Amino acid sequence: MSEMQQVREPGRDELRAGDTDRDRTHTVLAEASARGYLTPAEFDQRSTAVLTARTLGDLRTLLSDLPVDRLAPAPGLASALPAAGAPARPTDRGARAGFYAHLGSYVAGSAVMLAIWLVVGITVGAWYFWPVWPILGWGIGVVSHGVPALTGRGGHCHRAPLDAR
Repeated sequence: MSEMQQVREPGRDELRAGDTDRDRTHTVLAEASARGYLTPAEFDQRSTAVLTARTLGDLRTLLSDLPVDRLAPAPGLASALPAAGAPARPTDRGARAGFYAHLGSYVAGSAVMLAIWLVVGITVGAWYFWPVWPILGWGIGVVSHGVPALTGRGGHCHRAPLDAR
């Protein structure tokens, strides 16, 4: 199935567009402009529309009259338009934001557990350091989330690229 057929796949136009989708669409528009398929005015108009696009259908409309199949082999564009089914790079802003939210909840949760331990220790005299177990277990999850989010190695991303939708 060609990329243009995937772009026109029914039932996907209602899905919300993400920053990665907008970036890829803008890359295709820039290549189309560089190759003469769009005038500078058309490129400016479509670039503005990319920024305000809410759904994948909005983005597909901006590419519908362009020969996307001819643009794909251009140097640098092949990486901007991944093969169907290829996962998005986990180093995008969404993956990092998700990791930082996870890290923040870990720190806050650990602080609450330590406060409970301290209050119980002072009032009852039970000084067994039980918070080590949930803090350790949760910490393993935070580290396994952070490595792919921050380094781009391993892991997976939950968003499919524009052409795979």
